[in-house]
Amino acid sequence: MRNLAMIAALTAAALASPTLAQDDPAQSVSLERLQADVETMVAFGTRHTLSSQTDSARGIGAALTWGMGEFEKASAACGGCLDTRFIEDNVSGRRIPDPVLIRNALAIQWGSKRPEEVVIIQGHIDSRGTDVMDAHVDAPGANDNASGSALVLEASRALSQRQYPTTIIYALLSGEEQGLYGGNLLADFATEQGWTVKAVLNNDVVGGSCGSDGICDADHVRVFSEGVRADADDETRAAMRSRGGANDSPSRNLSRWLDGMAEQHTGGLDVRQTWRSDRMGRGGDHLPFLDRGYPAIRFSVAIEDYEHQHQDLRVEDGVTYGDTADEMDFPYLAEVTKLNVRAADRLAHTPMPPVVTAEAAVRTDTLLTWAKVGAADRYRIFHRRTDAPDWIMEPVDVTTSDDPAIFRIIADGPDASFAVENDTISATVNKRGDDYIFGVSACNGSYCSPVSSAVPGGGFYPLPIDSAE
Repeated sequence: MRNLAMIAALTAAALASPTLAQDDPAQSVSLERLQADVETMVAFGTRHTLSSQTDSARGIGAALTWGMGEFEKASAACGGCLDTRFIEDNVSGRRIPDPVLIRNALAIQWGSKRPEEVVIIQGHIDSRGTDVMDAHVDAPGANDNASGSALVLEASRALSQRQYPTTIIYALLSGEEQGLYGGNLLADFATEQGWTVKAVLNNDVVGGSCGSDGICDADHVRVFSEGVRADADDETRAAMRSRGGANDSPSRNLSRWLDGMAEQHTGGLDVRQTWRSDRMGRGGDHLPFLDRGYPAIRFSVAIEDYEHQHQDLRVEDGVTYGDTADEMDFPYLAEVTKLNVRAADRLAHTPMPPVVTAEAAVRTDTLLTWAKVGAADRYRIFHRRTDAPDWIMEPVDVTTSDDPAIFRIIADGPDASFAVENDTISATVNKRGDDYIFGVSACNGSYCSPVSSAVPGGGFYPLPIDSAE
């Protein structure tokens, strides 16, 4: 039986790039800029969604105007490479009794080859105090969530100095504390634009390393991912019960991929995969994307501090409450930022993961089938036992050329044979599908996508309405 630590290490090597880039895109991340940005946002007094839209010094309007100005500075530094814009809508509903303008500040770095294929880095800029409806009390919102907003701004500065085949979108969202309004606005916008959303990296409470109980952890970051897809209908869920899929959503495989990538950078944060959509009974702006079938994960601190989150500024019984910058760990925030930058850099290079099906009922082997991915020059077939958390090493690498008849196995792995018909690839793997989960990653050069599992709902696309995949 394999040593679990060895399996984890091999998995990390397999799912990340075979070789690290000579120039790390995260090298330019500045702790000083992150801290300055957080302190600037705190200085707006409150960034409550129902606060002033017009005051030049205090409130959500002033904060969003400043954030857009930072995007425009980043664009000027790269020769106008960012398309900056607000998207907005007047909304009312839960926690918004009267219609209010919800605005998101976006900076779009269009891809050079596949601009409709997008990776989104986002964080909400609004804040709150103890009473979620109090738009007037000071609500500095340093860790929740000036930390995530500063991360987004810094990522735009680092990545906009490079060019990518696919699009990266940097987003400062509002309305999160009132009910994920900004997340819904951007998810709807992505759908209206017809974008293929490869990944959403949502950053919310990413700037602290100690909890209210005194426990500290500056070595890990939690990454939340859903199990069963939120957009699965009854037919798809029934297929999952029969053929698997409860632990193989696109978001879960995005989390696995991120964990493997993080292992390649010595001294960086270790990803603690947290296998639920969010913290117990709580939510964030990645959830609206999951509802619409887009792969999305949430980054959050390893240890939360509840005395300095969603609290009015005060001292009670000798305990200081309030979400202030002096309670943050800025070196930790810099490490979470670097992880996001590296992830977006790689994801913006990879092809889309293929959509894979498996036929294994009443047979001793498994037939995997997927359509060619236009940007891919090879594919990697992975497998793991049904009770294993991670893909194990021993992928089969399949290289194709313009001649669809040319296939060759590059690496040792499970015995397999291959065939091609038009744009469809099939691989017969000599392992029983009852006992294993299979998946395929699409590669271009050294850049390989997250694994797409050969289960119902495993593809990185929204599911058809009222139909199993």
